[in-house]
Amino acid sequence: MTKDKAVARPLLAIHRGKEPILVSAIHSGHGLRPEVEHIIQLDEQQRLREEDPFTDAWICIADNFILPQRSRFEVDLNRPRDHAVYVTPEDAWGLDLWKTPPNDTIIEHSLEEYDVFYQQLGNLLDEMVGKYGKVAVYDLHTYNFRRDGIHAEPMNPQENPEVNVGTGTMDREFWAPVVEAFIKQLRSFDYLDRQLDVRENIKFKGRQFAQWIHAHYPKDVCVLSIEIKKFFMDEWSGMGDPVAIQAIRQALAGTLSGVKEALFELGKNR
Repeated sequence: MTKDKAVARPLLAIHRGKEPILVSAIHSGHGLRPEVEHIIQLDEQQRLREEDPFTDAWICIADNFILPQRSRFEVDLNRPRDHAVYVTPEDAWGLDLWKTPPNDTIIEHSLEEYDVFYQQLGNLLDEMVGKYGKVAVYDLHTYNFRRDGIHAEPMNPQENPEVNVGTGTMDREFWAPVVEAFIKQLRSFDYLDRQLDVRENIKFKGRQFAQWIHAHYPKDVCVLSIEIKKFFMDEWSGMGDPVAIQAIRQALAGTLSGVKEALFELGKNR
């Protein structure tokens, strides 16, 4: 799989709809500003492997979505602001990132993008909370499970579920009806004649995106940090299985009715 270079793309795309669900794919972006592209050491395939390919194919399950267009190697919107620009290999899985490290001006420009993103996210959530009272966010990600190489054994499936639902940044007791409705419906979906392995907080618990939202909207917005193992693709070549990708989209879409019902009941009762 390849993506076209997109250095001229805008920072993000936002679509507003008419339901209390927002879907995000904040690591699906691949574009770079020219000043960043000029100094980056990684080739496109290396970048794609640590971005979240195909998550942008799943955001259309709801009519509210937010889709950043820039690569996490320009600015990582799922890390705290002071760690949002990767500078050293330790910041990014040991990768040799830069021909020359980003200077203060480049870092400042990237952090300006970070600030714009969170300002626009806050504006959107203010609108949605004002309309619906209770809102759920599907925070979509993917993760690698063959880090030792294409021919190496995959990581232990007991520690790497097909779908990891991160709920570690929320008031879990308060949002229990929403979380449990989502997990129940995802587990019960007929995924290519079997059920998906869906577990909570095994691999990931959620990071800055979820943390920021829960800090600002603790009783109004529930973020489900959804990490999908790359079992639907070859993480080294970047090639995806179209049937599996479509089935995951359908599985995610199948959770919407239960989550909306849980949001409605929670809004009535609290």
